[in-house]
Amino acid sequence: MTKREVLKSVGSAAALPLVAGSGAAGAERPNIVIILADDMGYGDAGCFGSRDLRTPHIDRLAETGMRWTDFHSSGNVCSPTRAGLLTGRYQQRAGIPGVINADPKVAAHHLGLRTSEVTFAGLLKGAGYATGIFGKWHLGYTRNFNPVHHGFDRFRGFVSGNIDYHSHYDRMGTYDWWEGLEQVEEEGYSTHLITKHALQFIEQHKHQPFCLYIAHEAVHSPWQGPGDPALRGPGKHKGRGGAPKERAFPEMMEEMDKGIGEVVETLKRLDLEQRTFVFFFSDNGPAGGSAGPLRGRKGHNWEGGHRVPAVAWWPGRIEPGTVCDELGISLDLLPTMLAIAGVSAPDGHPLDGVNLLPTLTQKARLGDRKLFWNGKAMRHGPWKLILDGKGSPGVGLYNLSEDLGEQRNLAAEHPERVETMLAELEMWKEDVTCQPGKEKE
Repeated sequence: MTKREVLKSVGSAAALPLVAGSGAAGAERPNIVIILADDMGYGDAGCFGSRDLRTPHIDRLAETGMRWTDFHSSGNVCSPTRAGLLTGRYQQRAGIPGVINADPKVAAHHLGLRTSEVTFAGLLKGAGYATGIFGKWHLGYTRNFNPVHHGFDRFRGFVSGNIDYHSHYDRMGTYDWWEGLEQVEEEGYSTHLITKHALQFIEQHKHQPFCLYIAHEAVHSPWQGPGDPALRGPGKHKGRGGAPKERAFPEMMEEMDKGIGEVVETLKRLDLEQRTFVFFFSDNGPAGGSAGPLRGRKGHNWEGGHRVPAVAWWPGRIEPGTVCDELGISLDLLPTMLAIAGVSAPDGHPLDGVNLLPTLTQKARLGDRKLFWNGKAMRHGPWKLILDGKGSPGVGLYNLSEDLGEQRNLAAEHPERVETMLAELEMWKEDVTCQPGKEKE
C-alpha cells in the first residue's frame, strides 16, 4: 500500500458525503446535544454491564436509542479527546497530543486550542445555530483560548482538568468558574450547576436551532458527592482528606445520570425530542471506575483506555433498542453534526472522522476502517496493534473479535500483518505531527 493510499484511508471523511437528511436547506434544522462524561469507564453503566452503579437514565437512553459497543475516544486522556471532538481531526494536528497541565511551571500548561482551528461550534454558529458549552473546557487556561473564541455563544464552567465540586478551585488552588471571559462566583455542586445552565440554555433557545455541548466533570476526581465538604479553597475541609471513593463515586455517577434524565425530560416537555439529536459518551477510560471486560484504563492504549460507553438518541430517526457494533470514534461527531445540520466542511479542510448519520438512521455499514491512538496503537477492522503497552512492552497484535481483553498476542503468528500495520502507523505519525513553531498561538 502506498503512502497516498494509507493517508486516504486515514482521512476517509471525504468518502462519505455529508447527507443532511432532515437538516437540508430550507427545512427546520435539528438541534444537537453532545453530552460528555469525564473518566467514565466502559463498564460504568448498567446498559454496559455494570451491576454496582445505578444509571437508569443512561440505560433508558440506550433502550430508546442506539448503544455503540465499539466506540472510542480519540485520546486516552482528557485534553486530546476534547480537541479531536471539537475539530473532527486527530488532536495531534492541533498540537494537543497530551493533557494541558494545571501547573504554570509545566510547559504543557501554556498550550491551548488555537483560534485558527475549525470547530463544530464555529461551523454551526455560522449556519444560524445558538451554541453553548457548560462544564469542562480543558483546552487552554488563558483567555485567548476561551470557548467564546471557538464559536461558542455561551460558556459557563471551568477551564482546568478538574475542580473541587463545591468550592470550584482547581488542584493548584486557583478559583476556576467562568461565564465567558470573566470569573464568576456561583455556589453549588458542579454537576448540578452544569445541568442547570444546560437546561436554561435549552429553554432560552427552544424556538431556534441550537448546539449544546454538556461537558460534565463527573466522574473525575476529587471524590465528592453532593453532600460532602469542600476539599480545596478558603473553606476547605480541615479533616484528613476527601470522601471514600467507594461511597462517593456511585453518588457522583448517580447525580450525572439524573442530570442526563433532566435534559431528556426537558426536550420532551418542550416537544423538541423528535428534532434533537443527542449523543452521550466518555472522554477516555476509567480512573476510578470499571473498564468492564477490557484491558487497561485511563492513560493506556489498551482498549480500556479509549473504548468508551456511547449512546445515540433521536426519536423518530434512530430505531429504539438498536445495538451497533460498527467501529466509531469521537472524531466522527463533527462530520455527523454537519450532516445533520446540512452544513459543509470548509473547502480544502479534510476531516479524519466520518459521517455516522447513515449508520445511525439506516444501519449502514461503515466499511473497513483504520484508526490510530498516540502513534502507539491502531485498529484495522478487528485487528489491534499496540506498541509498548503498559505491562506488556514490545509489539502486540490482537484479534478483538476473538480476544476483546487483549490477552493473546498474535504478533509472531502474523508477521506480515504486523509489518504492514507498523508502516501505516509510521505514515500516520508523519501525517498528523504538528509542525514546529505552531504549538502555541
